[in-house]
Amino acid sequence: MTMILAAILGYLLGAIPFGLVLTKMAGLGDIREIGSGNIGATNVLRTGRKDLALATLLLDGGKGAIAVGIAYYLNWRPEIAGAAAFLGHCYPAWLKFKGGKGVATFMGTLFALYFTAGIFAGAIWLGTATLSKYSSLSALVAASASPFVLFALGKPGFAIAAVFMAVLIFIRHRDNIDRLIAGVEAKIGAKKEETSASA
Repeated sequence: MTMILAAILGYLLGAIPFGLVLTKMAGLGDIREIGSGNIGATNVLRTGRKDLALATLLLDGGKGAIAVGIAYYLNWRPEIAGAAAFLGHCYPAWLKFKGGKGVATFMGTLFALYFTAGIFAGAIWLGTATLSKYSSLSALVAASASPFVLFALGKPGFAIAAVFMAVLIFIRHRDNIDRLIAGVEAKIGAKKEETSASA
């Protein structure tokens, strides 16, 4: 029963579309009608509102962390709550299952599950971004590495949840992967209308 409750809690928290809510409250219309149509921070940034993009980034990461924190407090399964929050962000039922790409929620969940693993994943993202200048590639590499990091740290249950999230990150980044292979993915800081939406 606690596993089911953890999943429900996580999904409901994760499915809160902060990017959509914040931009509508700011009078910017429906974020799904501009840029990539994504509800994450990268697309919110296309409105020109850096403050809203930062708030979206923090809130999207925070909802994963909060789901895990509540599950820890209630002695439920935090990895299930975190994975469900991630699933809710990517596939919110009330937005016809069209959500964000999940990177911020993934990182927030990972930090809350096991802080050391979050540090490792963040360092991997930063290192890859520094070398490649591709935000999407950095997210894919960090997501791929996180299950191995968790397993090496003695957290196999958390590693399974990380595998689930990593698979979904790859699915949600299909277009980015195609552009990376084709050599047309926009690099970090590129002055383009169509940049990669990896949040």
